[in-house]
Amino acid sequence: MTSILERTLAAAKQDERTVDENRRSLVPLLDGMMFHDSIRHNDDRGSVTELYDPRWNWHPDPLVFSYMFTIRPGAVKGWGLHKEHEDRYFVISGEMEVVLYDPRPESGTYGKLCKVYLSAAQPRLMNVPKFVWHADRNIGTTELVVVNFPTIQYDHAKPDKYRLPLNTDLIPYDFGNVTGW
Repeated sequence: MTSILERTLAAAKQDERTVDENRRSLVPLLDGMMFHDSIRHNDDRGSVTELYDPRWNWHPDPLVFSYMFTIRPGAVKGWGLHKEHEDRYFVISGEMEVVLYDPRPESGTYGKLCKVYLSAAQPRLMNVPKFVWHADRNIGTTELVVVNFPTIQYDHAKPDKYRLPLNTDLIPYDFGNVTGW
């Protein structure tokens, strides 16, 4: 007769490794995605965090426009896709899960999902490539504040924004019972 311990361990799945020897994430990114880690400078008065500097040579497109958006706790903005520009996110306050789905037939990550987490506690830039569906979810308990540095200026007459509902069968991801669109 096997023990409860033996039966439960036989049914269990061991966690997969998530970081390498240098504690860098092993989460596979979609083709065209990249990060730039920033540094927060703290002293007895407060802090200074650099958001974007073209000298970093992080992204080939120049800084041409920026805006800020917020998401309430537990809410999701998405699914969205851009044909003409990339988003470049920087979290100012809060915690965000970004779920990305790659429908680009020529991409090496075609049909793949990717989830990344951004936080004010680890300041960094992240880009969302053109033609990649993405949804932004506030996973914190306070309002999420994000600055976006898109690669083109917003065109109010013809927005470069395409949407699908959160519960679409076209993207293999389930947000469960969340609010948003």
